[in-house]
Formats: sequence, C-alpha cells, structure tokens
Amino acid sequence: MADMTSKERVLTALKHQQTDRVPISLGFGVNAPVLRQIQHHKNLATYAEAEQYMKSFSDVLWVSPEYKGPSNRCYRAPDGLHYDIWGVGRKAVSYGDGSYDEISYYPLRDITDIGDLDRYVWPSVDWSSVDDFKAQIRQADQGRNRAIILGNGNIFESAWYMRGFEQMFIDLVEQPDLAWEIMRRVTDYFVAYFTKVLQAADGLIDIVFTADDLGGQQGLLMSLDMWERLIKPHHVRMNQVLHEFGVKIMYHTDGAIMQAVPGLIDMGIDILEALQFDAAGMDPILLKESYGDRLCFHGGVSVQKTLPFGTVEDVRHEVMERIRVLGRNGGYILAPSHAVQAGTPPENAIALFETALRHGQEQ
Repeated sequence: MADMTSKERVLTALKHQQTDRVPISLGFGVNAPVLRQIQHHKNLATYAEAEQYMKSFSDVLWVSPEYKGPSNRCYRAPDGLHYDIWGVGRKAVSYGDGSYDEISYYPLRDITDIGDLDRYVWPSVDWSSVDDFKAQIRQADQGRNRAIILGNGNIFESAWYMRGFEQMFIDLVEQPDLAWEIMRRVTDYFVAYFTKVLQAADGLIDIVFTADDLGGQQGLLMSLDMWERLIKPHHVRMNQVLHEFGVKIMYHTDGAIMQAVPGLIDMGIDILEALQFDAAGMDPILLKESYGDRLCFHGGVSVQKTLPFGTVEDVRHEVMERIRVLGRNGGYILAPSHAVQAGTPPENAIALFETALRHGQEQ
C-alpha cells in the first residue's frame, strides 16, 4: 500500500478501512522526567529536542484557541494556586522528579441550592480568541498534514472539579436537580465553545476530544442507571452539535467500563479512548469483536504495567498485539493508555512508538 499522509492515515482508519500502517498518537503525552531521560538516552542536546523527537512519531496534533478572558481566571496566583476558566484552583504536588497539579480549591463546594448558581461567574466563549485560528492551526502543524484534535469537553468532571468529588456524588443521590443544573450549565458552555471554535476552524478540525471518567480499577464509579439518567443526556446534547460539523468524537474514560460501552455508542461517540486493559474485565479481543464495527479505539498500551515495569521485548509484544487485535480492518489509533509516567525506562517509551512505526502495517 502506498504511503499515506498522517491525516489520510487517521481518517482512513476511522472509516474502518486498512491503512499503510497503524496511526500513532502520544495520547496524554510523555511526562517530563521521562523526556529528560530520553534526551540523555538519545544524546540529544536539549530537552526541547527530546520533545520534538517524540512528537515526530505522532499522526495527530492537538490545538486550542488562545485564552483572552479575565485576569483572575487561567492564571497563577501569588499563593501558588493555578486557576482555570471554571475558577478551580490547583497546586503543584511533587512526586520527586516532577509534579502534578491537584485541586485544592472548589469554588462551588459551599453552595446549598440551585439559586446559588445564578450568582457564580461562569466562563464565557468570549474568553477564547479565534482570530486567525485557521492560520494558527496551519502554523502549528508545520506542514506535516496531521489529523487535528480539539479539546476538551468533560462535563461531569468539570462539574465535580467545581463542586468536589465526594460532594458531587452526594448530590447525584441527595440533590440530583442541583447536580443536573451544574452539568447543564457546563454543557451550555461546551456547546457554545465548540460551535464558535469549529466555525472558526472552517473544516480544519477532524476530531473533538470529550471525556468523563466512568470507571475505577474494579468497576464503574456509579450505577449504569444513574449515569444514563443524570450524565449521559448532557453528552448526547453536546455530541449532536459536534456531529453537525462533521467531526469525529473521541471520548476518554479510564477504568473498567466494558458494561458502559453500549451506552457510550448510543451516546454518539466515534472513538473510545484510554483502553485501560489492566482494569477488571477490560478485554481487547472482546471489545473489538463486540463493538469494532461501530466504534474506533485509541490507546491501549499499558502505562500501569508494561511500559514502567516490562522489558523492551514486553513493550514490543504488547504493541504488536494491540495492532493485531484492535487494528484489524482499521479502526485503531495506537497510543499509551494515559500519559507515559515517571519511572518508565526511556528505552521502553521509545520502543512503543518505534515498534508501531516499523511494524504498524502488520494489521
């Protein structure tokens, strides 16, 4: 088969058709400590060169418009907290060689009824500048003709980021009307945001990334009935708008979510992302055989076991097995199951992508 461009490769795979090789994505990326090790492992002069080396494997490019909103959102405060558009405050928590931002301020934690929501400053689509957005996308792509991904529509997660994880689950049981109203307003924002940005992109966006973690290591975080009643309808509304623009919808969820897959398909997603096969009941063969005619897949190479703790040969074997199973007749973008974590040997991270590049045609 003749060589394809990255965009052709991704879009052909998403039509469930054979490609010259499996499309490759970095997924959530490679964490800084691993990139520093890759820099030394490959004898690269700078950290930036290590970043570019890893990005060179990817057939996709993530883009977002520039923030032009109030100075008290999307900024780092003197106390070290970094605030996002929702007013959620995060602080850096060290794990030794790097850090993660963890939520330490929940702006809606203390509300007591729906009326309190009217007094909150919700984000506006006017805070996102789309002036010359098409030119920005082309400049970011650097002539590589990659598939373009726009994010990030996470409805339930944005709601609990503001309310607090435990409190949001209490609300789902004790104050479902309040939980619904928070998510409705979040959905209103995402519908308006994606409409504005997709119109400005004028066909350059291929995939929109959406998300809401539904599973833990052993099973769903909530009953299917609760998800169907209180969360799914908001994604259905958002997805209907997205599909009007002709984009594919990628949906991220970690965890053991096999029993939710039929509902996710019904919700209108095109690509299931993460594929945490270390979680209970997650089976790549069953997933492909049961849903591969209606659903595409992204991810699947273990960041919990194989990448950090396996050998290079273990990584190569898993990559080729994912391609053999999930890539059969197209429908698969190979990627790690989340960010490549600190502690992952650099040779394992490199083996993931080099194996896919060299042997990805064996579908």
